[in-house]
Amino acid sequence: MHWLTLLWLFCYTFVAVGLSAFGIHRWFLVGLFWKNLRNSPSPKGRFTELPRITVQLPIYNEQLVVSRLVHAVEALDYPRELLEIQILDDSTDETRGICEREAAQLKAKGFDVTLIHRTDRTGYKAGALENGMQRAGGEYIFILDADFVPEPHILHELIHYFTDEKIGMVQTRWGHLNRDYSILTKAQALFLDGHLVVEQVARSRTGRFFNFNGTAGMWRKSTILDAGGWEHDTLTEDLDLSYRAQMKGWKFIYLKDVISPAELPVDINGFKSQQFRWTKGSIQTCRKILRRVWATDIPLPMKIEASVHLGANYGYLFLFMMMFLIFPGAGAEFKMGGYRGLLFDLPIFLVNTGSIVAFYLSSQLAAYPGKGWKNIIYLPVLLGLCIGLSINNGKGILEAMLGQESAFVRTPKYGIEKKGQFFKPASARSTRKGVLLLEIILALYFTGVVIFAILNNYWSSLPFLLMFMMGFWYVIAGSFPKSPKIPPSPEPNGPVAV
Repeated sequence: MHWLTLLWLFCYTFVAVGLSAFGIHRWFLVGLFWKNLRNSPSPKGRFTELPRITVQLPIYNEQLVVSRLVHAVEALDYPRELLEIQILDDSTDETRGICEREAAQLKAKGFDVTLIHRTDRTGYKAGALENGMQRAGGEYIFILDADFVPEPHILHELIHYFTDEKIGMVQTRWGHLNRDYSILTKAQALFLDGHLVVEQVARSRTGRFFNFNGTAGMWRKSTILDAGGWEHDTLTEDLDLSYRAQMKGWKFIYLKDVISPAELPVDINGFKSQQFRWTKGSIQTCRKILRRVWATDIPLPMKIEASVHLGANYGYLFLFMMMFLIFPGAGAEFKMGGYRGLLFDLPIFLVNTGSIVAFYLSSQLAAYPGKGWKNIIYLPVLLGLCIGLSINNGKGILEAMLGQESAFVRTPKYGIEKKGQFFKPASARSTRKGVLLLEIILALYFTGVVIFAILNNYWSSLPFLLMFMMGFWYVIAGSFPKSPKIPPSPEPNGPVAV
């Protein structure tokens, strides 16, 4: 072999093995999921006298959705005398006035409601939750982000699991209010369902570490205190607290079939902001927690699985490296005597691409019986989207590895629940010029690679190259600031949703 072929083979093998490790783990989760799908949890008993619950609503500049949230909380059918509502408002815009008005209306209706407005946003969401918990009168704390719309019966669905004194947290599955709004929201729903259905079920029903998703879950207050409280040295305070609590011996429950509807980001910049925070925060938590996990006396397989869980986003770095190995590897000099497909390409395809299809198809079949398989048509869009976000998320990984601090940037929400609704895009804070420039360079690069592949008849590589090219162009197109959409004139018989 020529020395360039050997160099490529070494790099390709290194990256392929890295990606394949995550692929094998994905197959492992799919197997655990189907094996344990029917082992649904059930409460140990039922409270003869219902305990007091505190509902915490962390808010920051959510003027378009905060009223919807408060009205949904007002509709909860839990006994009013046992319900405390905390509106934890850190807002700096007109949301503050809306919160004051909604709190006053709840008080007038007889609710026990406390409005806590912080002018110092120390700790961001974690700081607000910690501050509220110090004043919380409930034995149990139910947390809802601003874009969630809980069902009235939700508290009754959760509270009885705490009759088992070992249970520290119960998490519900997120639903998607606006799944059908656009191709972007359909791809996001597919993406989240993989985690919310397959991962969470597989881990929770086999006694492995799994995480509170930051919202739509209920905590035992003493569990939070025992684990050290909310800490804000990472951007994923929920993941951090989850591991600290479970290492203390507390058990968590995940309820796949109890749905808490929520709004998906409807623009690329909102999604990029969300994914940057989740990616960076998970790596920060990995660096903070992983040594403690290995210092515990839990079984070795659980330590390995927790390591993959915490470090899963490192896969974006392998994906980034793979981008620059696909093109030279398509040439004739890299065919390796005709054995390359059998020795490398086919096994990697089965381990990685096969596991991705199985992972997301499993989530759809289980979450939407009889019709979920149709959603898998959005998988190419999701894969392209993940490729397009690799620079954005890779930056988050590198910042976390270097210990670089960054603010907790909330995901903009617009109260969008159905097709045809209009919104004014928030300022594109997540569109960092350096990231966008590199995305444009890579989009141009893969456009050139696609043309080269067509001209040289490298048809087997073309589907993957097209996915890289289209993924970057799609993310770029959505990243530029847009003018607000102007709704049409309202119909005489009804308003236009904005």
